[in-house]
Amino acid sequence: MRPGEWLRMLADYFGFGRLRRRVEPVTDRAALVQFMRTRASFVAQTSLYGYLRTRAGMRYPELFEDDPFVEGINLAKWHIWLACLSDLGVYAGGLLVRQTGAPPSQVRELMLELVGEILAETGHPKDAGGAYPEHAEKVRERIANCDLAEFEDGEWAFSESPAAVVEWSPIMDNLKKLDEGIVKNSVRFRWQEIRRDLRKCLDAEGVLARMAGVA
Repeated sequence: MRPGEWLRMLADYFGFGRLRRRVEPVTDRAALVQFMRTRASFVAQTSLYGYLRTRAGMRYPELFEDDPFVEGINLAKWHIWLACLSDLGVYAGGLLVRQTGAPPSQVRELMLELVGEILAETGHPKDAGGAYPEHAEKVRERIANCDLAEFEDGEWAFSESPAAVVEWSPIMDNLKKLDEGIVKNSVRFRWQEIRRDLRKCLDAEGVLARMAGVA
């Protein structure tokens, strides 16, 4: 899928027409899984394609005629997605703890299960490269070891995705060094609306009650 096609798909899905978006209530584990999967994909691909478009300028469409470059884009999008899923999983877990007062260990186990579910469903994409399984395991390790009691409702959780965009984007290292600060700030900015949406639509008590088997 080319960037324009992917962005049109996202616009249809989120209802971006006329600056209006659908934000469905997150009332159970399935809804939280869907939120994390779609928003991680959104931030990953818009960050990557936005950076490439800015760097390439008028030559941007030509990039997709270069097969090795397309391979680099595909590799990058999966590793950036993993970083985005990692950040959002930690943030969602911290928000559940803050809103409910539930034991951090209980919530950490839930988030490890939900993130693991997303990773298992995704599997090992054929264009993700040989390092993908190791990176996916690091995502699980981060969720398993994160201290949700230290949650801060800001950029606290979002440490992996800004660095991943710089690391994995198929752009020359000397240019990435020049762009690093701007790119990282751009990724952090993209998360602001995602955080607002989750704060607004998350039924934290409902998610944990359903997890525990309570009506």
